[in-house]
Amino acid sequence: MAGTDRSKARREGGTGPAIILVEPQLGENIGFAARAMANGGLSELRLVRPRDGWPNDKAVAAASGADSVLDAARLYGSVESAIADLQRVYATTARPREMRKAVLTIREGVGDIRKSV
Repeated sequence: MAGTDRSKARREGGTGPAIILVEPQLGENIGFAARAMANGGLSELRLVRPRDGWPNDKAVAAASGADSVLDAARLYGSVESAIADLQRVYATTARPREMRKAVLTIREGVGDIRKSV
């Protein structure tokens, strides 16, 4: 992929952030996420209880060449098990939630991540 520099992650022994999809409803959405991840140089996809099961042919078709991300995807039975080995977790949603959690813009979130490493 042009413009993607994975050398820093390799030197530091990491693979970058894990992307976790919780109860994704369509295989296509998993494939689209994998494609976006591959374009951005990310490789660790975790799936929590995908509705249409895993593996999924529609995810492969939608991934459009991001097969390595899908091949390495790991399946989890709960959010707790999917995040158990992570040090820091950020969540996003398109739905409004009535929760007492800090809300950050993308820029603020990235700044927070940079401070923590």
